[in-house]
Amino acid sequence: MDDKSDDAKARAERQFNKREERQREGDQARADSDARAHAVNEKTARLKGLRLAKESADREAAEATAAAKRPAEPRKKQPKLIADPDEVKGG
Repeated sequence: MDDKSDDAKARAERQFNKREERQREGDQARADSDARAHAVNEKTARLKGLRLAKESADREAAEATAAAKRPAEPRKKQPKLIADPDEVKGG
């Protein structure tokens, strides 16, 4: 009977060790997955920042180019001065 007890104990020990190993592997897989997700999120944020900066620079360059191509506004002609006959000598 002692042999059966030892066999059952050994079997239970093996099952426990297998479960523990699977748990460690699962924890490691989750940690790896979390690390990859974090790296992807960081890269995405960095790339988004670069894209937004480029779009802003492109927009500013386009506005500057458009302003340079826009014709200068013509100067308004000054109205002719009409002298007040009272102020003009000899008039």
